[in-house]
Amino acid sequence: MPNRKLYLHYLGLAGAITLGAVLRFWHLGLKPLWMDEVITAIFSLGKNYHDLPLDILFPLQRVQEIFTFQPGVSCNQIANNLANQSTHPPLFFCGMYSWLGWMTPLGSEWVAKLRSLPAVFGVGAIAAIYGVNRIAFYPASGIIAALIMAVSPFAVYLSQEARHYTMPMFLITLALLGLIQIQQDIFGQQRLRLWVVILWSIVNSIGLYVHYFFILAFIAEIITLPILIYWAKAKILNKRQVYLTLILSTSSVVISFIPWILVMLSHSQSAETNWLPATMHIAPIYQTLINWILMVIALPVENQPLLITAICGFLMVAFALWLGWQVCKGLKRLWLDNTYNLATLTLLSFTIIVLIQFFGIAYLLGKDITIIPRYNFVYYPSFCALLAASITKIHKSKFIILLVGMLSCIFVVSNLVFQKPFQPEKTAQNMNLEPSLPLMLVVGYNNYQDVALGLSFALALQKLRVPVSVNHSDSLAFLKKSLNSPAFWEKLDEMSTPATSQMNLWLVGPGMRRRDYPQQVALSGDGVCTIDTTQHYRIGIPYQLYRCKSHKD
Repeated sequence: MPNRKLYLHYLGLAGAITLGAVLRFWHLGLKPLWMDEVITAIFSLGKNYHDLPLDILFPLQRVQEIFTFQPGVSCNQIANNLANQSTHPPLFFCGMYSWLGWMTPLGSEWVAKLRSLPAVFGVGAIAAIYGVNRIAFYPASGIIAALIMAVSPFAVYLSQEARHYTMPMFLITLALLGLIQIQQDIFGQQRLRLWVVILWSIVNSIGLYVHYFFILAFIAEIITLPILIYWAKAKILNKRQVYLTLILSTSSVVISFIPWILVMLSHSQSAETNWLPATMHIAPIYQTLINWILMVIALPVENQPLLITAICGFLMVAFALWLGWQVCKGLKRLWLDNTYNLATLTLLSFTIIVLIQFFGIAYLLGKDITIIPRYNFVYYPSFCALLAASITKIHKSKFIILLVGMLSCIFVVSNLVFQKPFQPEKTAQNMNLEPSLPLMLVVGYNNYQDVALGLSFALALQKLRVPVSVNHSDSLAFLKKSLNSPAFWEKLDEMSTPATSQMNLWLVGPGMRRRDYPQQVALSGDGVCTIDTTQHYRIGIPYQLYRCKSHKD
């Protein structure tokens, strides 16, 4: 009988991991790349911004050449590219470069391959959260935690982003596993096992080189440990040995990050970090609550008819209120159970300390990071662990949560939920207004993020134009300076444009207002483009159609 239970237990774990893998790899290449994913692609392919064709006009069909693998690039070169041109630590991008190198030639499925490594780490996090709850509580709780993460719309969304979110999330989950084991060693075995502390330190050291927000998780870990020791100090016999070991291990993690600290300080002052909005009153509070809801249920509310948005929004709130009540009751039971209250305190303390840091950044630094759901990867593993532990013994709740989660994940992978910022596919559809006419896309840029945004539009547009277009006159250009600058229009006038009697010119102008677009635009030669006031759009940034004709006609 015990062997049969063990078999069913691991069969359940295998099922959770398999389900999670299917949801994460399903339609992996369906959604268009957005700005941040384009940035990932550039650095992960061994390139940098100096490799981009800027301030020249080139055929739209050649945009694919930008996203080709550059062999023979070292991790040190990638780190230098990131240190000078980006605001991220290097380890994820070095890993991505090696991963993509194994997959060459990338071929037409290169977008799915670009996203595949984050999906792998997303699956790994499922196995890791199983370990957290198995050790912190009991084996059945580990299975439930794995299932909840497997069908979490938030976790699936992160796993399908070609960004460095699931890798630190996986490492944070492993760090929590180590933290729980340290907690049990201190209060159970009355001694710390050196190999556990060493592995915990290594995981944290690696995490710091993957994402800067890992620092928030590390701070939460090292604050949680003294809280635990103070809470149950009477149970610790060898306090001196415990404190000394923890101080040495924590110091080793900090020392390991010293080589990158100056780069991090430089990145923190970069203009590229100033895009976050200022904090508005109680916005971080309700935005955090919304983010919690999205971790368990996500129905189509983005860019939907008002009726669908209202119905789905109501169902999400109603489900969240019901689930919140169930979780509160479950957490109370765990807190009152002497077997599990220290593990519960560990996970609660970690979560609360991370949230305090989020609010501190929002209110003290004036950068509201709570408005960005993806940043909640920092404490999502502890959130998932507590959710699973609180509902493990409530059979009806488990079934409903898993059913709702699976439905939500279907919406995620179908591009109905967690849609890409700036909606590159919608922008491309708008620009492909007249497929039979040649098209010219001109993006004004003030920084390389504007270039990455323009490339995301070009990739989505190329997907629509190249397979069906009978002409080869479609072209693309990135021009330095804002469209508000006279230098921009001078560059555009001097640029050698395709020889065609008619053409649609789309001007993308970050920072422009509708009234800033001139009525006419001159091109080289005798081309004149007249604004089409019915074709002005703004999805994050504005873009405007001009209809061009040659004077000879």
